[in-house]
Amino acid sequence: MSEVFVDGERTPLEQEPLASGGQATVYAISGQPQRVVKIYHDPPGEDQRRRLSSMIRMRPLADRATDGSQAPELAWPTALAKGTDGTTVGYVMRRFAQPDHVPLAALFDQRTRASLFRPELNWGFLLGVSWNLAYLTVRLHSEDIVVGDFSARNIVVDQGGFVTFLDCDSMSFDDPGGGPRFRSQMHTPAYSAPERQEGAPASQASDSFALAICVFQLLTGGTHPFGGYPKDLGSVSISIGSRIAEGTSYVTQPQRVIMPRGTVTPEILPPALRALAERTFASSPSDPTLRPTPAEWFEALETTRNETASCAVRTQHTYAAHLGACPWCARVARQEADLFESVPVASVPARTPATSPKTTVTADSAAGAVPLPQPPDPPQPSSWGAVPVAVLIALFVIAVLLLGLH
Repeated sequence: MSEVFVDGERTPLEQEPLASGGQATVYAISGQPQRVVKIYHDPPGEDQRRRLSSMIRMRPLADRATDGSQAPELAWPTALAKGTDGTTVGYVMRRFAQPDHVPLAALFDQRTRASLFRPELNWGFLLGVSWNLAYLTVRLHSEDIVVGDFSARNIVVDQGGFVTFLDCDSMSFDDPGGGPRFRSQMHTPAYSAPERQEGAPASQASDSFALAICVFQLLTGGTHPFGGYPKDLGSVSISIGSRIAEGTSYVTQPQRVIMPRGTVTPEILPPALRALAERTFASSPSDPTLRPTPAEWFEALETTRNETASCAVRTQHTYAAHLGACPWCARVARQEADLFESVPVASVPARTPATSPKTTVTADSAAGAVPLPQPPDPPQPSSWGAVPVAVLIALFVIAVLLLGLH
């Protein structure tokens, strides 16, 4: 398709698509680098047209101000795109593309992360991305919006660590016009909760499950909690979706799963985060509503961000302060892959970097006001910055004393 009509105006499209999936193709708008058009392969039915029209009228998350440096948190439709005959063929949205925005999964792998992000990124940065992802999920749920197809492939991250959800047209939300609720039909098996594997509709609880997987992958070098190979299957292959449905996770049942050499174990997580992971990936979750909520993940991540340590031996090695020694150096010593681009540094005492106080979201206040999303903590300034002030004060005191002597 070479052109569409947006708000009655002819809008030319670039010839080559930016991306194409099972349901739609995305095209850049000629002369408008910040906007794209998503065109469905099949003409949208009545329900989808009603969904898009409702989304155009909505302003999710609009009651929270941003600091101006943050990209939109949602790739939300901004206008309908129509064909020459006036029928709806898709919608217009903000463009999110490399190098400014990269898929969340790019952070899982050290080589990919180093090629697409700043090489000095460390575990603290990944912790900050996890914090932002949990925060955004809390905020969406407070407005009764369910992501539905919550997966690493539908999330992008900018260079500051802010996250954005894509494919918002598949989210579940109430019709502002009073019609039936729009349901989420799409899901990605590797991130779908057990009940969704069995055909249950998307819910906040299923979002919580997917959030837990994404956070776990971010903090363990991309390890999927249901990865590996079940010991009792012999030569039979089984998908991650099937393992989720059966509750076979190496996090809760390590004796049942063979993991590749060099896998980052759950012990890397501080006790609070590990406990949430174990509750989420339990082998027999009897009630999805008992699953840890995004607000619980947010609180645990908030605490962890203020309790990290920096390695005294190698740069870019930061880790949870509950550990007695740097786990990344231990990997290097075992001749396993260094998950961060570190180099040896002069030996200095290990420290826990100070961080500015942050307002937290508690389970009780999750539906109310929430803090601005924050990028991962920047490198802490060294102590020499305070020396000039001390010198000035000393000089002032000496001058006063000298004057007093005269």
